Amino acid sequence: MSLPTPKENQAAYYPDLQGKAVFISGGATGIGQALVTAFARQGARTAFVDLNRSAGETLEKALREEGCDVVFRACDITETKGYQSTIRQLAEVCGPFQVLINNAANDVRHSLDDLSVDRFDELISVNLRHSMFAAQAVAPMMRKAGGGSIINFGSMGWMIASPGYPVYATSKAAVHGMTRGLARDLGQDGIRVNTLVPGWVMTEKQKELWVDDAAREQIRKSQCLPGELLPENIAQMALFLASDASTMCTAQNFIVDGGWV
Repeated sequence: MSLPTPKENQAAYYPDLQGKAVFISGGATGIGQALVTAFARQGARTAFVDLNRSAGETLEKALREEGCDVVFRACDITETKGYQSTIRQLAEVCGPFQVLINNAANDVRHSLDDLSVDRFDELISVNLRHSMFAAQAVAPMMRKAGGGSIINFGSMGWMIASPGYPVYATSKAAVHGMTRGLARDLGQDGIRVNTLVPGWVMTEKQKELWVDDAAREQIRKSQCLPGELLPENIAQMALFLASDASTMCTAQNFIVDGGWV
């Protein structure tokens, strides 16, 4: 099989990803869009889900026009039974998944005073629960294939005690514990589990909602490296963690934050 034609901003190629079935949650916009694009351009059979049907279908169409093997389904990841069913249905299309990327999350701001039990459960479901049950759905496929890679998305936010989203911070801290626990439980089956930890990534959402002059100054002072941290930078680390290049990497945090100090 020939290597794919190099694309702009695609820094590295991993031949073992060609033809490999990859599942990505929250793949229609932002970091997720960069993940889907990067894996599809590697030649992976790339499946992704998102609530945003319009954006998902637009991305699917664009990548298919490039000749990529990609399939999208609109899906609510907080409906666990339906979500697992969608994962299994997509595996029938793409083949058993050997890579799972638990990217979907929502860093919506909220306060402790206004928090209700229902809102707590809602935020936990979108930021933590879906990752565990996606892993439950794909683990049997990975065992049968002789191994796989699960990439959970953490957050720098809770590490630096960012304010304004205590349940999001709680969820993301728990993701790190989930990674460690699953890495131990699944390691004997050749399944690697790692946490990819982004810094302050300049997605369109972040720019529209949170990035003002004060934020840009904070970034300038806090990052060791100058410039914007982009979704494509995160996708490049995900490619490495999904590939055989990271064969002996598991139970670890891989931080991509421009050297935030």
